[in-house]
Amino acid sequence: MLKDFLEVGKTLGNRFVRQWKEEGRQVVGFTCSYVPEEIIHAGGMLPFRMRGIGATSTSIADTYFGPVICSFPKCILQLAGEGKYDFLDGVILTPGCDSIRRVDECWRKAAEDTHGTFPPFRHYYGVPHKVTDYSLAWFVEETRKLIENLERHFNITITADDLRRAIGEYNRGRMLLTKLDGLRSRKKVPITGADATAVIIAANAMPRGIYNRLLEDFLDEMGRNRDGIKGRKRLLLAGSANDDVDLVRLIESSGGVMVADTLCFGSRSYMDLVEEDGDPVVAIARRYLSHKLCPRMFGAYRQRLAFMKERIRQAKVDGVILQNIRFCDMHGSENSLYERDLEALGVPCLKIEREYGPLVEEGRIKMRVDAFMESLPA
Repeated sequence: MLKDFLEVGKTLGNRFVRQWKEEGRQVVGFTCSYVPEEIIHAGGMLPFRMRGIGATSTSIADTYFGPVICSFPKCILQLAGEGKYDFLDGVILTPGCDSIRRVDECWRKAAEDTHGTFPPFRHYYGVPHKVTDYSLAWFVEETRKLIENLERHFNITITADDLRRAIGEYNRGRMLLTKLDGLRSRKKVPITGADATAVIIAANAMPRGIYNRLLEDFLDEMGRNRDGIKGRKRLLLAGSANDDVDLVRLIESSGGVMVADTLCFGSRSYMDLVEEDGDPVVAIARRYLSHKLCPRMFGAYRQRLAFMKERIRQAKVDGVILQNIRFCDMHGSENSLYERDLEALGVPCLKIEREYGPLVEEGRIKMRVDAFMESLPA
């Protein structure tokens, strides 16, 4: 089972997506954790969170984005320009941040210039930056427009019952991932942070029913195993988007084990459940908009700090690594606040600026983490 998760977590395409396409079914990509996967799933399609894993340069992306911008969306655009996303039947783009927002215009222009692939369905899904009564009402309307456009383009009908079934299945997956967090909080950690990262990432890149069954069996197996990793410093990884299993493995090679995170490709994506009563569209919109754990949401830093402190307490963390992708203003700024507030509480922190995933500077990061690990109390 772990082998299946690692295959999905370490590659862009995977056999589950290939099989899905061979069966004549559609795949819809999305760029941000604020896109409700339940809606795509309810339409009989596969939600696929887009990643930049496997990009070895940004030669195409530099032409359209320019050099002074986060390398995560640039790697996504690079892979799109190379035809690596030709399995997508549609794409949903959001203003997760300004760099992610620009994937929309840059991808369309790159496809025109290079005769490349741009999915036949495209939808821009507006997401407010704060939670109020009027922003929720607006977001419910945006969510209904998304459903209508999917129905119109793919000639499908998404009913309230379809949405309720999808909500139940995705809530089940979130509860299973929360159970994984509990197992990682044990004194003897049953799984490395790198392997746990692959398990979590796989949730966004394979059919949810299959994922839930595999994860349930995997958790049962881990729960029975009382052996585990001990004697290593327990770390929490926070900050910018990270879907790179090898970056976590690099961090752990310094003698630590990542037992928790506050990443959007991690615990932030499954912390809250969707209410299963009432209007499912309103319930979905409320859950996603009320999800204030990303610094894109205004006025919620204290809530995010409280979430991180609780994760530190639950997982008995010895030190926190605060990383941000270069030119990521949101996480770069907020990491400085976390460093100030956590160290005032006696929690050691290491703040690192890096390039995204496959472009990461391994030697420099390894040297910084080595020094940090040596500084942690015995």
